[in-house]
Amino acid sequence: MLGAGAEVEEAVQEGFVKAYYALPRFRQESPFRPWLLTIVANEARNRRKSAGRRTRLALRAAEDRPSGDAAPSPEVAVLEREQREQLMEAVNRMREEDRLVIGYRYFLGLSERETAATLHVPAGTVKSRLARALSRLRTAVEEREDEPAPEEGNRG
Repeated sequence: MLGAGAEVEEAVQEGFVKAYYALPRFRQESPFRPWLLTIVANEARNRRKSAGRRTRLALRAAEDRPSGDAAPSPEVAVLEREQREQLMEAVNRMREEDRLVIGYRYFLGLSERETAATLHVPAGTVKSRLARALSRLRTAVEEREDEPAPEEGNRG
C-alpha cells in the first residue's frame, strides 16, 4: 500500500510493535496471521492517510521462470517485465477494496478464509469481491492493450 523502501519498513516495524503490545487482547482461538496482517495493514493505511498523499501499490508479482536450466531470451524477459509492470499499474489504479482483496489473496498468498479474517468480512464476501475485482482488472488490462502505443516523436 505504501510502495517500497524505508516507509514500508517503518510501517511494518510499527505494526509489529503495535501487535506486540496488543498480544494480551489476541484471542487464542483465532488465527494469528490474519490478526497480525490486519494490524500491519491498518498501520500502513493510517500512514498513507495521515501523509495526505496517495501512494502506489508496489507489490511485486513473483517472477515466473520457465522450467529447466535455460534462461529466457532477452526479448522474452523484456516482454514479461513489461507485462508485469502493466498488470501492476492496472492494480495500482484500482479502488483500495479491490487492491486489498487481490493483494492479500494473490500477492501474499492468503487463503480465502485468511483474507476474510484480515478484511473482517465473510468468506463469501471475499469470493464475490475477488470475482468483481478480477473482472475489473481484466477489463482494465484489455482496454490498456487496445490503446495505441505512444509515438516516439518525429524523426528527421
